[in-house]
Amino acid sequence: MRAPSAPARRTVLACGLAVALLTAASPATADSRPVPHRAGSLVLIGGALKEDNTQVYGEIVKRAGGEHARIGVITAASVPESQDPHAGDPDRCSNSACNGAYYADLFKRHGAADAQWIPLDIDHVADADSDAVVAQVESMTGFFFGGGDQYRYVTTLLRGEEHKDSRVLAAIRAKLARGAVVAGSSAGAQIASGPDMVSGGESYEGLRDGSAPGYFDDPARLGYVPRGGFGFLRSGLVDTHTGAYGREGRALRLAADTGHDRVYGLEENTALVVDRPGTPHEHLTVLGPQGVAVLDLRQARAGDSADGWTLRRARYSHLTDGDRYDARTWTARVAPGKRPLAPSATTPVPANGDVFHSTANPDGAPYSFRTTARALASTRAQDSATATTYETGPRFTVTFTKGRGFAAYSGDGAGAGTVTGLRIDIAPR
Repeated sequence: MRAPSAPARRTVLACGLAVALLTAASPATADSRPVPHRAGSLVLIGGALKEDNTQVYGEIVKRAGGEHARIGVITAASVPESQDPHAGDPDRCSNSACNGAYYADLFKRHGAADAQWIPLDIDHVADADSDAVVAQVESMTGFFFGGGDQYRYVTTLLRGEEHKDSRVLAAIRAKLARGAVVAGSSAGAQIASGPDMVSGGESYEGLRDGSAPGYFDDPARLGYVPRGGFGFLRSGLVDTHTGAYGREGRALRLAADTGHDRVYGLEENTALVVDRPGTPHEHLTVLGPQGVAVLDLRQARAGDSADGWTLRRARYSHLTDGDRYDARTWTARVAPGKRPLAPSATTPVPANGDVFHSTANPDGAPYSFRTTARALASTRAQDSATATTYETGPRFTVTFTKGRGFAAYSGDGAGAGTVTGLRIDIAPR
């Protein structure tokens, strides 16, 4: 079969599905399930996980027991075989069953003793409460949730307006509490979120129009699920494909609208490893070639002007391979071997007229927001820089400012890699 493709940037997420689950509770009461002490861990990947990423696959296998690891692969976010026109072609299929077989084979190739597809999808919702599937889950030491549409995970594994656990999800939650690892990529990482899980949208439209509960026919409209996903991670919202799709803007807007003060923006082919998940002491580590954006809104103030929405005093950190983060103290600990950066460039930060990598710009570049942040960190010619959205009506300006709490680090001496505490302001013009 072909490798599961990365989700299309403007994929419509579950149009026409029931919205009762989306509108039930306020964020403060959205998930009242008790959170036990968890000895297990999470490995959350920003999407587009490459087959040869031995660092991330190896970490999942190691945490599942190394040579004794037994990985349960759940791909219910994929379309079922009944909706795949190529279901009968092993070289072209992309559905829950063949994607499950693909990942099971990969985990075996990366050292797991066994890896099995857990046979669940939207055509077999009742099986999430079956004795046989629960027994299969009980035999596993780790789990991997594949990408696709996270609402299919809601439909398959959660029950009713209260988002009660199915028996299979309850078994996975119990395994996590007893030491299992739960990993996921793209939608499989999003579903680890608690209240206000993002359901779709683009940065510019989010800044211009705000967010609303639901899934929308317009894939650019910023939507969210108030009751959220599985609630494995508690210290912040989660977004994926962040730099590749320019999602920093939508993440900031959603957090401000829903009263959250932190977002983890996961970049592609890179993992955020979470120890003590679901407790007040979540510790996080970045693994992989890209990084994780941590958006801090504790001091941020949002408002509306005559010209549009504004955000003041947010903070942006970009953590890279080996960096650690203590969610309780809001403290980043830079990996050994990285050194404080002494800015040496004397040239101005390059102009950036597409800070959120608009789909409307045929010449746009991914990781545009991060590029400006790193360029500012690397120069001694200026202490602030501005970048703008590609779209107008209004055009939003993003101002990056060095100040108290800002620091930058280099692992190769060539420029900024890790950046912490950069102030972010957004305003229409």
